[in-house]
Amino acid sequence: MRVALFITCVNDTLFPETGKATVTVLERLGCEVVFPFEQTCCGQMHANSGYQDEAVPLVRRFVRAFGDPSYDAIVSPSGSCVAMVHDQYRRLAAGDPELAAQVEALVPRVFELSQFIVGELGVEDVGATYPHRVTYHPTCHALRLLRVGDAPLRLLRAVRELELVELPDATTCCGFGGTFAVKNADTSAAMLSDKVRAVLDTGAEACTAGDNSCLLHIGGGLSRGRTGVRAVHLAEILASTG
Repeated sequence: MRVALFITCVNDTLFPETGKATVTVLERLGCEVVFPFEQTCCGQMHANSGYQDEAVPLVRRFVRAFGDPSYDAIVSPSGSCVAMVHDQYRRLAAGDPELAAQVEALVPRVFELSQFIVGELGVEDVGATYPHRVTYHPTCHALRLLRVGDAPLRLLRAVRELELVELPDATTCCGFGGTFAVKNADTSAAMLSDKVRAVLDTGAEACTAGDNSCLLHIGGGLSRGRTGVRAVHLAEILASTG
């Protein structure tokens, strides 16, 4: 299967190891992974902040970058950005019939990593080993908009030597929300405090999720508190062999 890697701007800029881990996992599962160099931001920051018109050119660029029909799938280690494509692209492209048709053809081929591995490849055991106690935070967009369900948990349960512990109030937002964390800093910090306490209550060595944006927020709280608990993207756990 020929897969195009949709890295996202956050991962490309701040978390390149997550992109490398994604490639490692997909290649281990027999996929041919290609990286379209024309890709940039998906436009989520613009659309979510009210700049709808400014987001449309980024929709066009995404279609150009990933519209190659030889790609069987477009896969990303970010439920948030994939949810943007699935949830908002059709609306943003509605004023341009040609762009709308291109979006309609492309959206069904765009997947979040765990969603793709479990739902499309039919795999739960990716051959990973990670000898640590881990808790999982389901990110809001992946959970509520993309509806990845228990795919990440199924993958984690199959990782050798990993002890998966349930996160209390797991579906509660961590407080990041992109620009929300800047515009509503006090509220965001209070929500983060609750999430960090929940993570610590598990006794986990690591907190994982499918979005580095949320892990940046949670990891920052864990680091500032000198808790010794690290934030690790799901892809990096799945790529690990011990």
